[in-house]
Amino acid sequence: MGRPSDLPPASRRVRLVWLGLRLILLVLLVFGIHLLVDWFLARTAEIHPGVQISMLVGVLLVYALLIAIPFVPGIEIGLMMFAALGSWIAPWIYLASIAGLFIAYSAGEWMPYGRLRRIFDDLRLRRASDLLDRMHQMTREEQVSMLCERAPRWLRPVISRYRYLFLAALINLPGNAVIGGGGGILFLAGLSRLFRPFGVALTLALAVLPVPLAVWGFGLSLLP
Repeated sequence: MGRPSDLPPASRRVRLVWLGLRLILLVLLVFGIHLLVDWFLARTAEIHPGVQISMLVGVLLVYALLIAIPFVPGIEIGLMMFAALGSWIAPWIYLASIAGLFIAYSAGEWMPYGRLRRIFDDLRLRRASDLLDRMHQMTREEQVSMLCERAPRWLRPVISRYRYLFLAALINLPGNAVIGGGGGILFLAGLSRLFRPFGVALTLALAVLPVPLAVWGFGLSLLP
């Protein structure tokens, strides 16, 4: 597969148009899920209890998938559901949040290198593509060592020893939707191949816990 500069102009245009269409479909998907959540929350009191439970499970699954999408403000959606449904839903929001963020991590971790290479080529990120080629044959430990060598001195301890703490801090950073949201952050964490699944699961279990635990224990008075 040639680089974008080696491809005919028509082929490059087709790739960029296809990438743009995928982004548009993603935006439409997010908008549609927002409408579904708003519809359910507006009519939850009018639905038969048995049907309401089934729909609530469906909404939680949709919520988990929604926060797995990069740049979606998952914290704001969770707070909206707390305000609409009450503090009793906190444990279920907690579990759905962990599931959604882990889905985002898994999507990055399991993305084939070939597909990621094509994306970098489409975006003309040649240095990233070259770095990916070198990392492809390395173990996870070798990747960490190489990135530590290339990173600024102040960033090396974060990569080598404190990367899970740094990940937890990013998840709880106010306004993190600007840098990709929880889904984008976990997707990049998976792409980096620097994080192991068990460590990520444990990090998510602890990082996501404070707000649902506080709401469950002290009620909605804690919410702004």
